[in-house]
Amino acid sequence: MPTLRFKSFLQALVVVVIGAFIAFKVLTGKPKPDPKIIVASAPIEVSILLANPVAQSLMVSTQGTVEPSVATRLSSEVMGQVLEISEDYRPGGFFKAGDVLLRVDDTQYRLALARAESQLAAARQRLAEERGRALQAEREWRDLGSASANALFLRKPQIEAAQAAVQAADIEVAKAQRDLDKTKITAPFDGRVRQKLVDLGQYIGVGVPVAEVYSTDEVRIELPLTDKQLAMLDLSLLESTHPEVEQVTVSARVAGQTWEWAGRLIGTSADVDIQSRVHFVVVAVDDPFGFESATSFPPLTPGLFVSANLRGKPIEKVTELPRNAIHTDGTIRYVDDQDVLRAWNVELLQSDGQRAWVLGVKADMRVVTELPAGVLAGTRVRTVDTLAGAVN
Repeated sequence: MPTLRFKSFLQALVVVVIGAFIAFKVLTGKPKPDPKIIVASAPIEVSILLANPVAQSLMVSTQGTVEPSVATRLSSEVMGQVLEISEDYRPGGFFKAGDVLLRVDDTQYRLALARAESQLAAARQRLAEERGRALQAEREWRDLGSASANALFLRKPQIEAAQAAVQAADIEVAKAQRDLDKTKITAPFDGRVRQKLVDLGQYIGVGVPVAEVYSTDEVRIELPLTDKQLAMLDLSLLESTHPEVEQVTVSARVAGQTWEWAGRLIGTSADVDIQSRVHFVVVAVDDPFGFESATSFPPLTPGLFVSANLRGKPIEKVTELPRNAIHTDGTIRYVDDQDVLRAWNVELLQSDGQRAWVLGVKADMRVVTELPAGVLAGTRVRTVDTLAGAVN
């Protein structure tokens, strides 16, 4: 029995030794890999420009709608039937100051004028008679040998009453003449008919509107500005009682083409919009229809939607950069003196889609204008295409 156990022990020991030997050979018998030389990757190339902050007057862009500087509703000051209308009395018709737009039946007003003139003549006759009686009374009093006489005997109150009657009659004549003149409804200024409200043969009364008109000498545009845009303008100029002329470029697309007009910045509106909280500046454009100068420009008609560019006040240390150099988080990338990519916070003043104007960039800073995707700050780079100054 002991012999059997010893044999079993020897067999197990042999199996363990053989297994250990095989495992050792498997583990130590693998071929060793050939050593490889690790080659460092080349630095990423980036395009840069040397920043050159300078004082600049940036253009403030906004939009607005053209409105006439003077717009009014003409009303009749007399009553009667409309007997005649002008060819220019139509929507879109142009007229000059003093042109007769329509004429009302003046029969009753000519009659009123004739009666007033008759009353004036009668009043003058009575005044002449009273003056004659006064002279006669004065001679009679002198014939009596007295040096003085009372005012009633000399008919002074009667003369004063007659003079007052003449003045009243004279005013009645003037009023009747004005009423007669008002039967011809005339244009108060050079302008254009916006809306025609009465027609030939219609009976109108006092105060009845007959036309909506506006002046063609000048148009005005209220341009909304955000608080940030307003900060770029010279506020002392806008609030001045007599601001100096500031040129503004107004543009609009008419008949498939973009046209430009020269305007004047004349001030600000009276209040701030309650809903949007934006400020408004007012721009005036003279001769919007080109009547005073030979031009091929289309008219700057009221109601037209326009864009405007206002030149702002000079701002110190402004840097002009390509728009794609500004990242979505409001930073730029620059290369330090160790050729390492760094991030830098800037203040974006303005952008037109291709260029951007920012504050906060130091002079001669190597600003990255083109950067491969996925390159993070802290990466060592190599600069190419170095440009001096701002982008033009």
